[in-house]
Formats: sequence, structure tokens, C-alpha cells
Amino acid sequence: MTTSERLIESTRQLLWERGFTGTSPKAILQHAGVGQGSMYHHFAGKSDLALAAIRRTSEAMRATADTALSGEGGAYDRVRAYLLRERDVLRGCPVGRLTMDPDVIADPALRAPVFETLDWLRGRIAGILREGRERGEFDAELDPEGTAAAVVATVQGGYVLARAAASTAPFDTAVRGVLALLAARATGPTPTA
Repeated sequence: MTTSERLIESTRQLLWERGFTGTSPKAILQHAGVGQGSMYHHFAGKSDLALAAIRRTSEAMRATADTALSGEGGAYDRVRAYLLRERDVLRGCPVGRLTMDPDVIADPALRAPVFETLDWLRGRIAGILREGRERGEFDAELDPEGTAAAVVATVQGGYVLARAAASTAPFDTAVRGVLALLAARATGPTPTA
């Protein structure tokens, strides 16, 4: 792995654990195992490196979500696969957690990939739900955009509830709840949540 790659990967991990505010250049250099001048040789500074790390994390999150959402089955099955995919629930979402960092939210460049990723996820799920409604999998009253926003909010809020309780149980309960609400809009045999 090149020095710049080690810096990006170390920053990704530290941002997930500590956030932007809690991640110092010194911590990045120590975590990456590189010398003091390395960061400034490859990046303009902490914000530039953080932006590269946030973009990489956002790309990884999109790829993981897209894999689950592109699976086999109807719309309900695909959304269910996304909701039930393996996650490190107690660590939270590496992208969603950045919304709680005041320095990320205050910086339009750092905030942009966070917003774009969550917006992409809402749009991707809404598209699947819209297709399902058009194929008659859901009743005509299903609101794909509103339901997709509820799915994303459930996952992000589920992380918060789980971290507060130091247990995955609140996350699992929230996911089961949104699946039950989605199943109630199904027109065919009731899917199992």
C-alpha cells in the first residue's frame, strides 16, 4: 500500500472512531505509520486528506448498499436484504456519524459527499419501491420517496439507539418495525419481516 493510501485508510478509520474534530494530523500519521512530512507531501492538509477519506468511505458504503439492493427477488426482498445485511451496528454508520461532527457540517466540501451518499441511498431505495409499486407488489398508495426516507432514517436512527443502549437490540427492533410497515403495503402474500 502506498503512503497516500495508508494515510487515506488511516483517516477513514479515525474519522469513524473519533470524527473530524477528534482526529489530529499527529494521530493520522501515527496510525498510518508514516513520517511527519508525508501528509503534506500528498495532501494540502487535514481537510484535503479528510475529504479523500470521506469520499472513499462514501464509495464503499454505496457499493455495499448497492450489492444488497441489487440482489434477487422483488422490491420488498431487495429492501429487506439491505436492512438485514451484516453491519457493525455498535460502531454506527461511517458516513452517517459524520453528520454529527460540527466541522464536517460547517465545511461545504466535507459535507457534500456525506449528503450525496445519503441522498443517493434514498433515491436508490425509492426507485426500487417505485418499481415494486408499478409491478403491483405494493398497493397504489405506497409513497416510494417517503418510504425510502423512512427506511434510511430507520437505519441511521437505529444506529443511534443501539449505541446509546450499548446493544444491537434497538437497531434490530427498528428494522423489524419498518419491514412490518412495508409488508403491510404489499399486495400479494404477506412477506415475512
